Amino acid sequence: SRAEVAVALTSKQAMERAGSPRDGARIDVHVGEIRQLFNSMDPSPFRERDLDPKAEAYIVDSARELGSKRPLRLTISVVGSACAAEDLAAFPQAVREYFAQRSASTRTGLRHLLRIGGWSLLIGVSFVAVATVIGELVGVGSILHESFIIGAWVALWRPLEILLYDWWPILADARLFDRLAAMAVEVRVVQHPV
Repeated sequence: SRAEVAVALTSKQAMERAGSPRDGARIDVHVGEIRQLFNSMDPSPFRERDLDPKAEAYIVDSARELGSKRPLRLTISVVGSACAAEDLAAFPQAVREYFAQRSASTRTGLRHLLRIGGWSLLIGVSFVAVATVIGELVGVGSILHESFIIGAWVALWRPLEILLYDWWPILADARLFDRLAAMAVEVRVVQHPV
């Protein structure tokens, strides 16, 4: 059931951090059926579905905790043998494609943010120039002059925030999704829950 998947996905005991360096850092997930890992509301064919939000969050958070030194390995343990063989075979590629798409969309969002930052900076610098000229015309030392100068510098706040700080976490997410798209994915059918 969905509740059992949520418990399995949030359980820190379900994840083993051990493993040989050549195997990579391992993330273990235990489910009753492979389809539980996909978003049931997604109308796409099984192989093209998005991951369930809880499953994605667990995998991404686990990968962040494991660090970036070793390659990642995802091991899915499916309880029972009721899963279709084609679903089991398609799952590794579906996971890799999902995270490749997440990486591509994150990079698109980053380019959009940087474009907004560049245009905002151009507008902000233009506003600073106009406000400075108007402030000088009003008279140095007056309250109106100081208001124009303060307003001009406030106009630069958001573009500088974007260009100096906001893009770093987005780039880190894109790199993490790249790692997840390249990770080894293994599906095991087990007879009893771990």
